[in-house]
Parts: sequence; structure tokens; C-alpha cells
Amino acid sequence: MRILSVNVGRPRTAADRSLPGSAFATGLASGIDKRPVAGPVAVAAPGPKGEAGSGLAGDAVVSWKHHGGNDQAVYAFAREDLDRWERELGRALPAGSFGENLTTSGIDVGDARIGERWRIGGGLLLEVTSPRVPCRTFADWLGEQGWMRRFTEAAAPGAYLRVLVPGEVRAGDPVTVVHRPGHEVSVSFAFRARTTERALLPRVLAAGDGLHPDLREKAERYAASLRPVEGAPA
Repeated sequence: MRILSVNVGRPRTAADRSLPGSAFATGLASGIDKRPVAGPVAVAAPGPKGEAGSGLAGDAVVSWKHHGGNDQAVYAFAREDLDRWERELGRALPAGSFGENLTTSGIDVGDARIGERWRIGGGLLLEVTSPRVPCRTFADWLGEQGWMRRFTEAAAPGAYLRVLVPGEVRAGDPVTVVHRPGHEVSVSFAFRARTTERALLPRVLAAGDGLHPDLREKAERYAASLRPVEGAPA
């Protein structure tokens, strides 16, 4: 298991983006265009969501309301899943095409458990927090018909991670899973609970403190809605 590519981006608009076949036409700046970089990149907890962006030095996050912050400091996506999309879409998808910071090799990112911890290289320690949920910017960026539906149905969304111990990352670094929780809540499971199988949401709470706070709140609200109202007829 290793890091195949480390990808960072700068703010771009439709006027200066270059991914072939895209219909990225929102007219707004976005940091989704991530490109491989050589050499080590410093990684650290950036700060609270809404007040900080990416955990990677030199990486742009434009919409702090929805992206970035401590619990979404790093986004990882498997090269194996990019390869599958290449075959399905019939187009090249270089590392960083899905806006991921880390393109991994040999890791089943969808099967990673919430709260799972990855040691990368000699010191960096990351913890899986949640799946990525597709947005309109992502759909515009790819420019594929029905992209949000297709990506959702595949249920292989990649994973957001928080930084537990800062360090550096570079292409070729080994990845070691140093902690794998015993619960069932994988990245794919949590994604299906967020999107197509909401009945799974109460079970997501088994992931405990590893959960992204937004996902925990959503699961708690849904679980509360299922409880009988005191005094209501049986």
C-alpha cells in the first residue's frame, strides 16, 4: 500500500481550466483542479471547518463552508477506482482528476473503516472521518451526463481524513494501517447511509469519535426521528 501521487491545486475558473471534456461552467473559482507535485508536501491540521482550508501546504480550498477544515483536511481516492472510471467513461483520468490530494495504490479506500488510522512515510498519521459526497462543482468539473447519480450509485466515494500527527507526504510513501476499528462502518457504508440507504444512519453511530461531526449530527437526528414520541398513541 502506497501513495501513488500527491496532488495540490490553485483556484481556477472556467476560463483557465483544462481537463478535456469538462463542462466546468459555474463561473466561480474552485480548488478542485488538483495536480501531482514532486517532492515532499507538509501536512498539518488546518483549523476548524469554515475557518481553514486544506491540510496540505500549497493546496487551495475556495469554499470553506463546505470543504476543508480539520475533519476534511485530506481527501484520498484509490487509483484502482480511477482506473475503473477510465474504462467506464472511455477517457484518461490522471491522478488528481477527482480533486483528491492523495491518489493511493493497493488500498481499498471504500472498505476503510471510519476511525481507521494510516501511518504514511515515517511520521504522518491520518484518521479516516467520512466519505466524500458529490456536489455540483464536481459534476461540472467532470462534465459527464448524470455524473452525480452515477458516482453515487458506485458507492466508492473516496475518504476524507483528519491529521492526528503532522508530517510530510510524497509520492511513493508507504501506507500502513496502524489501527482498524472493529465496527462495520466503512467509508462505503457511511456513504450509502448518507445518500441512498438512509435507514443505515443509526448504525453509523457505532463509529463513535472517529466520525466527522457533520455525519454524526445527521445520524443522531435521524435516529431521534425514529424514536416514539412520549405520550403518543402506541
